Amino acid sequence: MDELRNGAALVRRGRGRRRRQPQLRGGSVLALPLRLRKIRRHRKSAASRVVAPRARAPPSEDSDSEVEAAAGEPEGPAERRGTSRPASRRRRGEVQAALSRDLQIRVRFPDTNGEGPKWPRKSPLKQVFSELNSIPSSRSRAARLFEWLLAPMPPDHFYRCLWEREAVLVRRQDSLYYNGLFSTSELDSILRSQDVHFGQHLDAARYVDGRRETLNPPGRALAATAWSLYQAGCSLRLLCPQAFSYNVWRFLAVLQLQFGSMAGANVYLTPPNSQGFAPHYDDIEAFVLQLEGRKLWRVYRPRDPSEELPLTSSPNFSQEDLGEPVLKAVLEPGDLLYFPRGFIHQAECQDEEHSLHLTLSTYQRNTWGDFLEAVVPLAVQAAIEENVEFRRGLPRDFMDYMGAQHSDSKDPRRTAFMEKVRVLVAHLRHFAPVDAVADQRAKDFIHDSLPPVLTTTEEALSVHGLPVHWSDGELVDEGARLTTETEVHMLQDGIARLVGEGGRLFLYYSVENSRVYHLEEPKCLEIHPQQADAMELLLRSYPEFVRVRDLPCDSVEDQLSLATMLYDKGLLLTRTNLGLI
Repeated sequence: MDELRNGAALVRRGRGRRRRQPQLRGGSVLALPLRLRKIRRHRKSAASRVVAPRARAPPSEDSDSEVEAAAGEPEGPAERRGTSRPASRRRRGEVQAALSRDLQIRVRFPDTNGEGPKWPRKSPLKQVFSELNSIPSSRSRAARLFEWLLAPMPPDHFYRCLWEREAVLVRRQDSLYYNGLFSTSELDSILRSQDVHFGQHLDAARYVDGRRETLNPPGRALAATAWSLYQAGCSLRLLCPQAFSYNVWRFLAVLQLQFGSMAGANVYLTPPNSQGFAPHYDDIEAFVLQLEGRKLWRVYRPRDPSEELPLTSSPNFSQEDLGEPVLKAVLEPGDLLYFPRGFIHQAECQDEEHSLHLTLSTYQRNTWGDFLEAVVPLAVQAAIEENVEFRRGLPRDFMDYMGAQHSDSKDPRRTAFMEKVRVLVAHLRHFAPVDAVADQRAKDFIHDSLPPVLTTTEEALSVHGLPVHWSDGELVDEGARLTTETEVHMLQDGIARLVGEGGRLFLYYSVENSRVYHLEEPKCLEIHPQQADAMELLLRSYPEFVRVRDLPCDSVEDQLSLATMLYDKGLLLTRTNLGLI
């Protein structure tokens, strides 16, 4: 307990004392194609929300019926718009030559000519990624990408009215909206070129006659084996796609700062006329991005208050356990479905078309209850140590009037006992190490986080852009170094946290994290107490630049050693490229 409080005090060290000035010793919103549109609310269900873009031409009866059907009954394959889908929307391709001819897979692979996934000619995702590259603040990039994810629904409306409260479906009528994020073609490439194992990275499951089966063979998930299971009616679930896909990693690494909580993902490929998983609810906030094909979703409210915003996922439910869905809709490419944790859901493919979707998950065990679960025991421990009232003995006769068998008693001693408990509990707030627990949760978030994806500017102005290289058989190093006149700021917001532990200060950082969850141990640097104020200034001032000579340290040596250590570790960037000075 003392270590936690002392650590927090160390972080605050020096704020109140005067510091002498060190003596110098010489030398040195991309415009979306969609405008904000009206949010349609289905009158029959407060939880069912459908957001649809306005058509540029006058809306037809078919487009209106599509929105209503999304919130109510699903459309049939022929009645959805009154016409069959054009051939251009059926992205066709050949199954890889390594598969035998009798392995007839109903998956339409986009042609990549063996070069991996390509950006389509018209890709809103490519456009927003390009825009993000020009936004200097990482927190602004996160806000912009989240705005794009929800468009045309405003983020402030989402957080105010829907987050943790209601399910919502965003209809875009733009099949290219997510193009380039992930595809079945990329999944096939991953199975052929990466070390993917059943159970660890890939699950094969199906839901038949009210029962879920997981059919994971042991060992590596070879492409032929995975596709055989797919042909047998199994859905393929790729866990942690960000470990294999650059664009999924880039997408999640930016968004995690928006949530202040780990952002993860799974990818689900479901064959036609099948369902992979039983009805259930999860312990995460879920954003479903429909990438390919069509899928019928049913979403149900929590069955009772005990299942609202649960801390753990549910077991599988049977159909008899469920009531009427509050949202029933067929998702098409470009659509977004959000539902809070605790909302039961199930999805199935219909017709002769596969489905590929990515589920973005966040806010797992990130509740007030989780926070207080850490605070209260420490507060009690501190109160016992520091306040004699918490160490006084219980009444000798308290068992005569306390306990379940006395719960209806009117004994005045019971009233006095309850009042004493209330007073002591109220006093606990004076001993609650709230900041110390917040630091520990921030430290955990840093460890949970994906490593940051750098913009072109961040790469050029950080240690990655130094002109040190091997050329013509020798090392070329132009000797670029930080000076007291160099202007610096942190590489990105949210990539580091200063935490006091055991009477020492450590800066935990995420730049060396793996794309695989917790593959690496937490990474940190020890910060000397005389550099604590300077470190705090750098963390707080982002994205504003600070001259090294203005860092509040006792000496120039402390200023330069801190800045150099952070820069060499890839945690700082400079206003200008050091190699050009």
